[in-house]
Amino acid sequence: MIVVDLLSAATIASIPLAYGAGLLSLWWIYAVAFVSSTLSIFFAAAEFGAIPSLVDSTELVGANGRIQASFAAAAVLGPLAAGALLVFVSVETILVLDAASFVVSAAMLSAIARAFNAPITKRATSIRQDIVEGLRYVLAHPVLRNISLMMALINMVGATVFAELVLFAKQALRAEDSEVGLLFAAGGAGVVVLSLAAGSLRKRWSFGNVALGALMLSGLLTVGLAYTTSLWIAVVLWAIVSGLGILFNINTGSLRQAVVPNHMLGRVISIAMVLAWSANPIGALVGGVLIERTGDVRLIYAVIGALTFLIAFVFRVASPLGHAERYLTPSAGAAAK
Repeated sequence: MIVVDLLSAATIASIPLAYGAGLLSLWWIYAVAFVSSTLSIFFAAAEFGAIPSLVDSTELVGANGRIQASFAAAAVLGPLAAGALLVFVSVETILVLDAASFVVSAAMLSAIARAFNAPITKRATSIRQDIVEGLRYVLAHPVLRNISLMMALINMVGATVFAELVLFAKQALRAEDSEVGLLFAAGGAGVVVLSLAAGSLRKRWSFGNVALGALMLSGLLTVGLAYTTSLWIAVVLWAIVSGLGILFNINTGSLRQAVVPNHMLGRVISIAMVLAWSANPIGALVGGVLIERTGDVRLIYAVIGALTFLIAFVFRVASPLGHAERYLTPSAGAAAK
């Protein structure tokens, strides 16, 4: 994670440096965007594998919730701060500050005295062997296999809701540009609130009730969002839907961390991200085509909400996810009720 932070700092800093040297081009910026995105995947996988070594198994949901809350808050406040700073400083200076933030992150990580990973016996393996081992582990485990399948289905069905939010706001709600921004801000606020509440909710109820219940409620509220004509009701609904979505993600991620041995976590989350995220572009593309063909964004949103509820309900009653605690070790499942 420290190495990735330092590489990210160097990558971002290359833009102002290239500009100063007269070498900056659009392709340079494309390359920086590609490298930065790739590095973020490595960081996310390492972070996922490190958390179980830093907190007790009963605190995984709460820890992941706080991380997601800080991420969501930064995603909202970061662009606002950058926009304000642009009044006083140049874009190049903003990018230097951005690069410096990664150095600060690396310094903070290096200050953590506790080991990030449990001791393991090193093996001489190739990347291909690691991928195959991770894929086999995910597909062989009832909980991991069903989570991956469900998330792929949910992402394929639900990707359109976020991808076409601006279109929905403009056409269905007759929203102005500032009001569209209000929708996005409300979504961020909902994510922060329910991320912080994730730990408390999980201590009171089971995975099936919290995670799958959140997903089913999200589907129903999406149907409500589809047919509301009030911008303010839409703002409230979108805040709740966004928060419920992250509540689901926090609980599924925490369940993976509780189920998977420490030395397999990096491989498992990498495989899980590929299986789940690969459905996003397909779903967004299909949803966009359906909206274009039908000319009815409300109808497509309503169908998406109904399908989301149905998928979550089926996995709740007819898959191991409805009683996922059975697959936890006694210590990991101690908090489940």
